[in-house]
Amino acid sequence: MEFKYLERIHELMDVIEKNETKSMEECVDLLTTCILNKHSIYTFGASHAGILSEELYYRAGGLMLFNPIFGREIMLDTSPITLTSKMERCVGYGTNLAQSKVNFKKDDVLIVHSVSGRNPVAIEIAAEAKKMGAKVIAITNLSYSKSVTSRHPSKKKLYEFADIILDNHGDVGDACVKIDGVEQKFSPTSTVIGAMMLNSIVAAVAQKLVDSGMKKPPIFYSANLDGGDALNQKLYEEYKESIHYQFWFSRTIIA
Repeated sequence: MEFKYLERIHELMDVIEKNETKSMEECVDLLTTCILNKHSIYTFGASHAGILSEELYYRAGGLMLFNPIFGREIMLDTSPITLTSKMERCVGYGTNLAQSKVNFKKDDVLIVHSVSGRNPVAIEIAAEAKKMGAKVIAITNLSYSKSVTSRHPSKKKLYEFADIILDNHGDVGDACVKIDGVEQKFSPTSTVIGAMMLNSIVAAVAQKLVDSGMKKPPIFYSANLDGGDALNQKLYEEYKESIHYQFWFSRTIIA
């Protein structure tokens, strides 16, 4: 049996290593500086693009300092599910989301994931971050993005607001497996490749923090390990200035 998707993922990982290493290193430097200077890191993605925000958030082995920007209307439990597509295209929604949920400050970092980079919600959140002096890392598919028109009145795409671009090098349309006689391809690559790039970056950031003299970088312990909750609470207390979501330890909500 041939697993075409697995073959394509291996190909893309080689492409990423060859073409995106410099941009990934720039991300490592930017995030390390952000953490050492006690600024804040935010993440955003709409619908399936938001899976990367969830991958980074409250995850064993992940940085505690990733603050996700969630919008109820663009989550995958929304009903009808087609509302998520309408809302990510709604001009003004991203601006309102950013202004109501985030207090971007100079030298904060925003990581935005949008495969096509054409929809207003991601563009507007990136624009708000830039306006307040934050740096923007865009995870996108440049070939895809350049093949479509912007749905934002500015006519710009997400990558045009980015300080650093991480290109996932996927197929236009994201799906990658072609089956003879079927027009639509199968199996998208953006989530797997995006998670691979971001987790590689997180590991490198942790190494740089340790190299800088930080004895206990803010990396989550598994809550399913004995003592994990207590260790996470201790780390939270040390880094809470840069954490903007709630914790609940020992029956006490910490915000």
